Amino acid sequence: MAQALAGLVVKEQSGFFWIEAEDGHTYMCRLRGRLLEEAQSSDVAAIGDRVHIQVIDETSGAVESVDPRTSALSRAARTEGNRGAGAAEREHVIIANAQQAVFVFAAAQPTPSLRMVDRFLVAGEKAGIEDLIIVVNKVDLDGAQPTIARFDLYAQLGYTVLHTSALRCEGIDTLRTRLTDRVSVFTGPSGVGKTSLLNAIAPGLGRVVKSVSQARQEGIHTTRDSELVKLSFGGYLADTPGIRLLNVWDVEPEELDGYFVEIAPLVPQCRFADCAHRNEPGCAVRKALEKGTISHSRYQSYLTLRDELESALDAMY
Repeated sequence: MAQALAGLVVKEQSGFFWIEAEDGHTYMCRLRGRLLEEAQSSDVAAIGDRVHIQVIDETSGAVESVDPRTSALSRAARTEGNRGAGAAEREHVIIANAQQAVFVFAAAQPTPSLRMVDRFLVAGEKAGIEDLIIVVNKVDLDGAQPTIARFDLYAQLGYTVLHTSALRCEGIDTLRTRLTDRVSVFTGPSGVGKTSLLNAIAPGLGRVVKSVSQARQEGIHTTRDSELVKLSFGGYLADTPGIRLLNVWDVEPEELDGYFVEIAPLVPQCRFADCAHRNEPGCAVRKALEKGTISHSRYQSYLTLRDELESALDAMY
């Protein structure tokens, strides 16, 4: 009789899933029929998922079911055209059940975009991830201080902001402690020094993670390889390649204000239930903006992202 085991998805590649099972072994599995059909339109299984498998032999098995997720960091995947250049129609689950997301930006070289910071935070809030951490790396570079100060806004909003320098080993112990015994996703734009940071956290870790990232196939975005790296000091880490554009998944334009932590409490105070916080009379968000209790940069990020979501919705009809 086939053995039934619970396990964790630690790797996926071209429709195969590697499951670290409760018996201590790792099995390469395919999805069973019903799950395989569902996977045509959504990522029913992804790294970080807790699953139940039937063992076929010493190295292989079949995924029978997937447990409900506590969180899912996703982005819209483009599924049509050359290199996926068509309409965004499919959910790409970057990681399921992550306990924290670490968004890495550079204090300089490259200069960070706060619009991108806000986009990552919206995705993290939408995902339902417990802890969202902003890492400001390369704080040792000349001229970094003014940029570092721009991130004070996020600390005031309640987000954890860490300052690091892989070169000088600043903030490394704190970051390592944050990763210990937790399932984390490590992401950010290209060139921010993620590999150097990981090497500072644990010798060779950046190399291991980078080799995983380079092995991922490029092209149409429905083909992806991803992996959870087991940390020697406890926990798992999912790294993503440098992200140039994060298309937020499954957020309606009228829901967006709920994912800006300082705007959400003001929404019930607006005169109109469908207030878009642009030019409507009696808008509590605009009033807070005039008083300076909401930053102009965050408000502009909200408007930019709302315009984008509305345009994407219009394109569907």
